[in-house]
This record gives sequence, C-alpha cells and structure tokens, in this order.
Amino acid sequence: MLELIVENAQSLKQFTDNSYAQASFFFSALLKNREIKVNGKKVGEDIFLVAGDTVCYYLTKKQQEKAAFYFVYEDENILIIDKESGVNSEAVFAALSREGEYYFIHRLDRNTRGLMAFAKTREAERELFAAFKNHTLKKVYHAVCFRVPSEPQSVLTAYLKKDENKAAVKVFSKPTAGAEKIVTEYKILESAADTAKLEIVLHTGKTHQIRAHLAFIGCPIAGDMKYGDSKANKDKKLSRQLLVAKKLQFAFAGTLSYLNEKIFVSQFELTL
Repeated sequence: MLELIVENAQSLKQFTDNSYAQASFFFSALLKNREIKVNGKKVGEDIFLVAGDTVCYYLTKKQQEKAAFYFVYEDENILIIDKESGVNSEAVFAALSREGEYYFIHRLDRNTRGLMAFAKTREAERELFAAFKNHTLKKVYHAVCFRVPSEPQSVLTAYLKKDENKAAVKVFSKPTAGAEKIVTEYKILESAADTAKLEIVLHTGKTHQIRAHLAFIGCPIAGDMKYGDSKANKDKKLSRQLLVAKKLQFAFAGTLSYLNEKIFVSQFELTL
C-alpha cells in the first residue's frame, strides 16, 4: 500500500499519472476492483480531488514490480535514467523524490522512452538546467516513421506554434505570429518500403518538436496518436509513438565537466 497526499486540486487520474507510475499503468483495473481509497473510502471512478485529500493505492506485488524506469548512471551530482513508455516524467520524479532529494530538469512525453537527467545538488541543478536551456548538450533520438523521407539526411527548419487549448502544436513553413523557429536534423538509419528508422538531433527543443516536425514533412512517427497517421497506426496496431531519447552527451564548463567524456545511451531499441 502506498499513501499519498494531494497538494493541488485535480482529477484522481491526473494525480495518479503524475504521482505513481505503477498505479497509472493499472488505473482502470484498480478502479474496477476498488483498490484505491480516497480519505479512507473505496472509489470506483475517476473523482475530483482537492488539496489535503489522502489517496491510498493497493497494488499486487506483481503490479508494484512493473518497471517505470531503469537506472543508467548515478554519482553524487546527477542521475541518468531510462524512462519507459506510458509513464509521465512527473511520476518518475515523484518516485525518486520518495527515496531522496532530486531536482527536476526536463521532461519527456508520456509515450516517449529514453534518457532523462536529474540533479542531486543545487549546483548540479543550475548547470544541468543551463545545459538544456542553452542547448549546450547533444540530444540524439531514434524514431520509426511512416513513409521514407526524400533525402537520406537533412537539417529541417520550420516554425512551431503552441495551441494551449488543444495541448498540441502546429508547424508552419514560414515565420508566423506566435510561432518559434525550430531546427530538426535527421539521418536515415534503415528503410523499408513504407517505413524508415531515423536518427534525430535536436538543435532546438520545443514542445512535441520531433513528432510535429516529422508529421509536417509527411513522415509521421509510427504510433503517434496526436500527429500521426491514424489509419496506419490502426493497421499496425500501434498506440504509442516509436520514439526513443537515445543518447545524451554534455559539454559542461563547470563542476560537472568531468562528465564531458561520457556518452549515455538508452537500452531501448527500435526495429522496422
């Protein structure tokens, strides 16, 4: 049993998704079997929570042991983990925070697998945050997309605008009011008749940039339910995007410079 206290008003599902990955995996089953209690009462539906509510989760041993992430590297300053698909980045941070003091630096989309970095000290937090903000690091992704790009490799430039109401973004070929410039580099690693495996380097890091930019050029990521090809996803029985944050390499100038020689690599592999 895990007991958690609600800090902000939100739905039970939102709270679960951001606080307890294992319960998020089995949320529907837990509700059906009434294995969640709110303020001591069993619940069977997604109710609204308010600050101060107590939520208790009763998972089986097997459910508790389902991995949400894997440790890749840790020292006294930073932690690198490999996040599973179907897990909110906030839930990873919540799990880590129950074990010690960590600092949240960046996030991955729920259904994107791969590497995330967390700081363990205030100084490391400042350096890591600056590295992600100023792009003084190399982030490499792997993706499988429907349809093969026309060029074997290219540096794509476009303009991305957020639609907060739809929790989505839109990409434009020319400068547009409210849109920010995005630069996405790709190289084809493998290709087949109607799919390609790409290596992608982000030169800017905007919301949903890879997913939206590839969809914009007509090569949506396989399994992407927001920007992708719904018919192809259905035909392939895919519901999560085939996208992995594959490699991280830093270029620190401060106390974390000892990490500059290291290249961190995700265990997750994609196949066509």
